[in-house]
Amino acid sequence: MSTSSLPQRSDVRKKKKPVRKRKKKSFLRRLTRVFLFFIVLLVAAGGWLYFAPSAHNLRYLIADTLITTQHRYMAKYIIGEDELKNRVAEYNQRFVHMGDEKDTHTIATPAPEVEAEKPLVEIEKVSGTSYSGYVMTVNDPTKVRLGVPGKIGSGEKVSSMVKRTGAIAGVNGGGFADPNWKGNGFKPIGLVVSQGKLFYNGLGGKKSTQIVGLDKQGKMIAGNYSLEELSELGVQEAVSFQPRIIVNGKGLIKNAAEGWGIAPRTAMGQRADGALLFVVIDGRQPGYSIGANLYDVQQIMLKHGAVIAANLDGGSSTVLVKDNEIINKPSSQYGERYLPTAFLVFEHPEQAQIANIWEGLDPSQIDAAKKRTQ
Repeated sequence: MSTSSLPQRSDVRKKKKPVRKRKKKSFLRRLTRVFLFFIVLLVAAGGWLYFAPSAHNLRYLIADTLITTQHRYMAKYIIGEDELKNRVAEYNQRFVHMGDEKDTHTIATPAPEVEAEKPLVEIEKVSGTSYSGYVMTVNDPTKVRLGVPGKIGSGEKVSSMVKRTGAIAGVNGGGFADPNWKGNGFKPIGLVVSQGKLFYNGLGGKKSTQIVGLDKQGKMIAGNYSLEELSELGVQEAVSFQPRIIVNGKGLIKNAAEGWGIAPRTAMGQRADGALLFVVIDGRQPGYSIGANLYDVQQIMLKHGAVIAANLDGGSSTVLVKDNEIINKPSSQYGERYLPTAFLVFEHPEQAQIANIWEGLDPSQIDAAKKRTQ
């Protein structure tokens, strides 16, 4: 090997360095272009979302969805703070009026031999464009009781209520005071009626409230009622919640735009033959189920023959328990929530032991955010 070859190899190496620099610069330029493209795309999308008339429905869908979460305040960045207040007030007023029409539905009482042929509880999966969930059918509505927590100062998980009371199935019930989404689940909103007795009265001077419940014959009662009216109707199990979405066989929500955003949902309905329908929709879980609006829930109910139906507490409270197992996938990052009420199904409801945990307590003195004791 001649010594003259060494400088030649050195020359070759020196010629390659500029090539690597050019490649590096070329890559950086492409990366910068891609970055700028996405910036322009985001600006254009933001401009379209905020200013284009064609984006109106999407803008309000996003806002309505945020309103159903603990991040309600963020909706003001989508539609403005004044419009957020107006939107919430508008929905509340509309929900109240959705409970005004007099319900005239009746239920048939099946013959014992026919009833014996059906399982007490049937569960089927349902799904749509943005959601997955379940419909639980309870073929004998007289087998349902309203469960409440077993200890003072704290709500209770539905799975725990089912196990403690010997129920075969259960779903979450009414709403509760939930300051900063850190409530202990022990302070219900409105009324709680179990086994024909008024367990809790949080009306605070209001003459009526929207309730969801059952009378002595297992007929579903939903809408605006006073305590006197509930007594006259013989209501046995009930919670306060809204809105009623079906009455006298017709849906009250006209379209998806009136569906109050996309979220996990729980609802209760009844067919003309008396069977109860509980719709449980999972949500806030991309890749599995984002959630449903109230129009979706209404349509599921109508498809399953509901002649009356009403919304129950949803969101991270949504849960369905059967045979001591959680059937759905609750959206709460902390797992199943502590709640004040649940609709429970019993083979022998007359044996259920459900005590009034609020007896003697002043609703105004209950600390909704106090740490749980269980």
